Amino acid sequence: MSNNDNKKVVIELNDVRRNFVMGEEVVHALRGISFKIYEGEFVTIMGTSGSGKSTLLNQLGCLDTPTSGEYYLDGVSVRTMSRSQRAVLRNRKIGFVFQNYNLLAKTTSVENVELPLMYNKNYSASQRREAAIKSLEMVGLGNRLYHKSNQMSGGQMQRVAIARALVNDPAVILADEATGNLDTRTSFEILVLFQKLHAEGRTIIFVTHNPEIAQYSSRNIMLRDGKIREDVQNNNILSAAEALANLPAPQDD
Repeated sequence: MSNNDNKKVVIELNDVRRNFVMGEEVVHALRGISFKIYEGEFVTIMGTSGSGKSTLLNQLGCLDTPTSGEYYLDGVSVRTMSRSQRAVLRNRKIGFVFQNYNLLAKTTSVENVELPLMYNKNYSASQRREAAIKSLEMVGLGNRLYHKSNQMSGGQMQRVAIARALVNDPAVILADEATGNLDTRTSFEILVLFQKLHAEGRTIIFVTHNPEIAQYSSRNIMLRDGKIREDVQNNNILSAAEALANLPAPQDD
């Protein structure tokens, strides 16, 4: 990968294996995964159910540690960390975006986005609010700051979740099926936003079973049976904005 020679490595997995003991049986969920992700890449990770995709997501998100092998997040080795050390690292370095948004109900957009900063002693209450508002403006929700999550559409809730992921200025944005609950039009609106973040230099990992999304990312890693089957650069990235513009107009019921 010559174009990455002088780029910073944000994530490095080195022969990561993860086994689970189920009764008498050992399940080899990950069977020696190695890759580097460089700053500013937009990587899709794909695989069907049972491919090891969720287990890998939990490794990348510092929610779990390898049975063997090493995982470095922004230069820090994760494997030997305690659970509380991992929680601090996760909070500082990773912005999560989930399929089901994971917003607090009956809570305003601003309050939801402030959450990751609650544990950050470098922020006063007014600085938290300021950072949250800036983050919401970045995702196009400057006019929805004090709307509660039960007053918003799925697409708006996912934007709040993305704003929350951005507020800590994380090393990596980790998205898990982030368009999984959205209709086609809204999915493309969210992909437009991810492409905009990518253009601004953000590092994004998008875990999905939808092969179409790989056309909009810069690299695709394909898992099968706990191994990497394919790891390819995308030299012909499609524009989500163009795809959105070309969708048939929504029909009024």
